[in-house]
Amino acid sequence: MILPKEIIERNIAAAEKKTKMPIWKLTMLGVLAGMFIASGAQASNVAMHTIPNVGIARFVGGCVFPIGLMMIIFFAGELFTGNCLMIMSVIHKKVKVLQMIKVLCIVYLSNFAGAIIVTGFTYLSGQFNYSDGFLGAYTINVAMTKANLPFISAFFSGILCNFFVCVAVLMGAAAKDVIGKVFAVFFPIMAFVVSGFEHCIANMYYIPAGLYAKSNPEYLDKAISTYGYSKEQIESLNWGSFFTNNIIPVTLGNVIGGMVFVGLIIYFIDKKELDGTI
Repeated sequence: MILPKEIIERNIAAAEKKTKMPIWKLTMLGVLAGMFIASGAQASNVAMHTIPNVGIARFVGGCVFPIGLMMIIFFAGELFTGNCLMIMSVIHKKVKVLQMIKVLCIVYLSNFAGAIIVTGFTYLSGQFNYSDGFLGAYTINVAMTKANLPFISAFFSGILCNFFVCVAVLMGAAAKDVIGKVFAVFFPIMAFVVSGFEHCIANMYYIPAGLYAKSNPEYLDKAISTYGYSKEQIESLNWGSFFTNNIIPVTLGNVIGGMVFVGLIIYFIDKKELDGTI
């Protein structure tokens, strides 16, 4: 494997390269990453939707969901949560704060666009009809659960999630061959999914998918009868609650989890070795 010092050096150099990348290229890579993460999210929903035991369901979903980050690593997509590691380049004075913010904003919005594309295509594909429409009802339930998290829970869940994601990114960078990268990425991502932590880009699939699903009367009725929601409760699931109840606190948590609890800590652990080498 590649040693931690070299991983950090490569991450710092890659961050500097991102700031010089043409906006159109950064945007397209962000759209692809959003599509990759949403693809893992929709596949995990299919795998989980008929499993009543929460632990087993999350384990199965955790075995499927990591494909999203694997595709990003192998095809050079730009993922907002992983790019929180750019903080190392800022501290090392290779990238300015405003440059990092610009990249993060472009990638965040393009990740959102990619996730929404997959969400719309998945709905139109008829996938939510699986199990006589139960997948549609399950999709509504997932969205309802996420959109009704208390702010503080969503925030700290976001911190814990991106702790795992950024560690997975660095572990993937440490591996020298394809199979090594697969295993390095798989286990941390599986752990965050099994734990039920919140990832802002994945939620750009999960909650909009629920919004699409609730527009179908069959899925809506199944969600009410299966999960005990009232129509009024499901009506509270909208684009406003998507942002205020989930995306905002989860994004803030993801930023802190990736920047503070991975990027900064790992950078300062190896700071003496890095000084004068980059």
